[in-house]
Amino acid sequence: MKVSLDDIQKAQTTIEKLVNYTQCDFSKSLTDLLGSDIFLKLENTQKTGSFKIRGASNKITSLTADEKKRGVIACSAGNHAQGVALSSSLNNVKSTIVMPVNAPIAKIEATKRYGAEVIMYGSMFDEAKEHAEKLAKEKGYVFVHPYEDERVIAGQGTIGLEIFQQIPALDTVVVPIGGGGLISGIATAIKALNPKIKIIGVQTELVSTMAQMFHTKKFVPLTKPVATLADGIAVKTPSETMFHSFIEKNVDEVVTVTEDEIAEAIVFLLERAKTVAEGSGAVTVAAALSKKLSLGKRTCLIVSGGNIDLNIVSDIINRGQIQRGRLCELSVTVPDVPGSLSRLTQVIAEHKANVLEVHHDRIRHGLNLKETRIEFVLETTSHDHIKQIIAALEKAGARINI
Repeated sequence: MKVSLDDIQKAQTTIEKLVNYTQCDFSKSLTDLLGSDIFLKLENTQKTGSFKIRGASNKITSLTADEKKRGVIACSAGNHAQGVALSSSLNNVKSTIVMPVNAPIAKIEATKRYGAEVIMYGSMFDEAKEHAEKLAKEKGYVFVHPYEDERVIAGQGTIGLEIFQQIPALDTVVVPIGGGGLISGIATAIKALNPKIKIIGVQTELVSTMAQMFHTKKFVPLTKPVATLADGIAVKTPSETMFHSFIEKNVDEVVTVTEDEIAEAIVFLLERAKTVAEGSGAVTVAAALSKKLSLGKRTCLIVSGGNIDLNIVSDIINRGQIQRGRLCELSVTVPDVPGSLSRLTQVIAEHKANVLEVHHDRIRHGLNLKETRIEFVLETTSHDHIKQIIAALEKAGARINI
């Protein structure tokens, strides 16, 4: 496969009226923390909430009349699905999307609203892909690959052109990696414009197949389903084609981040950048916050998507808050006598913590007669603050349950 700067520039002309020219915002919060001027390329504000509309639009616009008549099919955990669905609708093309059964409900419903027929199949992207390819052969659909397609890659590469226009004297660009289409397109554009700019890819630690290939040059697919916050980049079979054609040549480093680091990044973006990112879109910020990157003076982090399922937003926020010491679950045992709870809440109030939840348990196994277990959920300010509260509760006669 081969994609040139000229291909990407032509793609920019082709799709300029179909996609948003997204902002590249300076982040003072990240800059102060990291000592590098940090810019966020906000593809979460793109049409359909993800960069995927770029590659899908470039591909579908280029189809022949006969191909458009046959219709298209794609496989996706959600974002490519929405990009293909909307692009197809705008071009009066019938679209069918195969999605893994555990795809986020928000992405499934959005894909349907954009006009696609959705088929649920498989536990991960790779299984959905196999089924989509089978249906393409059986029914004559044009298969729109999410990354192994030159026009799709060129479409994604338009982000690189925008970044180069938006940030003068750029040193580093950090990009999420799933199948590799996004980083391949961006790296092709950026390296052609200035080969000195460093390109760093980020994967989730739970699905680090491309990172392993980058560092070991060995093809090692995952064999078991994996649940991750970064479902959009959970590709268990790394693409050797993408690796040898683009990533090996144009990417300088690939790092991985943990689920806790992703949760922290999502919360950070909500609280400090006032922007909503899905797990896959936040991995670049997670890598930056965890100090895993060697950054230059000016760095651009790609926030690739914002299609997060609202049902898990609360869980992610709580998880992130716990990691930061902003939320605390405490379980204590005290004598079951009048005034015990009052004394404990008084101690908590004196230490300026806020009680969000409280629960009494008098029948738990291991409790002595006339003892009660009290469980608190507290709003705190830091891990040191939590330690101070624990010490004060113990001084007041409570036994901390670990």
